Amino acid sequence: MNERQAAGSEADADDPRAAERGEGSPVVRVEDLRFTYPGAEAETLRGLDFEIRPAEVFGFLGPSGAGKSTTQKVLVGLLDDYEGTVSVFGRDVRSWGGAYYERVGVSSEAPNTYLKLTGRENLALFASLYEGETRDPEELLELVGLTDAADRRVSGYSKGMKMRLNFARSLLHDPDLLFLDEPTTGLDPSNARRIKDIVSDLQAGGTTVFVTTHDMAVADELCDRVAFIVDGDIAVIAPPEDLKRRYGSKRVRAEYVAEDGTTRTTEFDPENPADGDALADLIRSGRYESLHTEEATLEDVFIEVTGRGLR
Repeated sequence: MNERQAAGSEADADDPRAAERGEGSPVVRVEDLRFTYPGAEAETLRGLDFEIRPAEVFGFLGPSGAGKSTTQKVLVGLLDDYEGTVSVFGRDVRSWGGAYYERVGVSSEAPNTYLKLTGRENLALFASLYEGETRDPEELLELVGLTDAADRRVSGYSKGMKMRLNFARSLLHDPDLLFLDEPTTGLDPSNARRIKDIVSDLQAGGTTVFVTTHDMAVADELCDRVAFIVDGDIAVIAPPEDLKRRYGSKRVRAEYVAEDGTTRTTEFDPENPADGDALADLIRSGRYESLHTEEATLEDVFIEVTGRGLR
């Protein structure tokens, strides 16, 4: 727990506004959330239940069409004709009105900026829409690596640059809760690293982050807990490391010299008795050139739990 969280928790008993701020209680609480698009025969969301804790990075993972984006649209107030209970900062999300957007930030996979304006002009414009104090656009442009492109029209930006500008826009008002949709899609490794580092710094400062993605490597690195969603249902919620221990199995990759003198590669599952015996025989024979242990990835676990791929 960081100093900001600790101070809030200690004050909860004496501060009647603590429940509204979400301190000492879940920032987001979802109970039996159901949603069906008009004209659709089947529910898109089929009774979701989950909570997001203060200063937690919570991953919402699944293949395209699983219900990730629909859930986020409900949480950010874009869809309100749902069934069930959705509360944020201790209040029904539908009761917040405009004040809600002073508390939350949203960075979507489809950047929403003005193409004829420069990067600097975009941030200045969006900053002017908030009632409270906002961060310096120059600071945010530097943070996401767009200082050199600040005075170029956004129409000339690459997809990755637009994504970074959109991310900077979501941080203008220093939100308590940040929604990120595929935050590293379209970014080169260097800028993906930059965004992940910023998210980690935000969490350290007390910001709660909700991440929707099908990139299991990003989720594994950033998220305290993840939820697997398939066909509108949540299959499991747990920390990535717990899931890998519970469902994944370690594999041993071996390079060895076959009887015909060629070098070959194979994998063994030590938990499988037959594989274990074969691995022991190989080691005793001395014909192996290298042995490497490989742990299950979060994607391996997703397939094991859901029986589905991510695409």
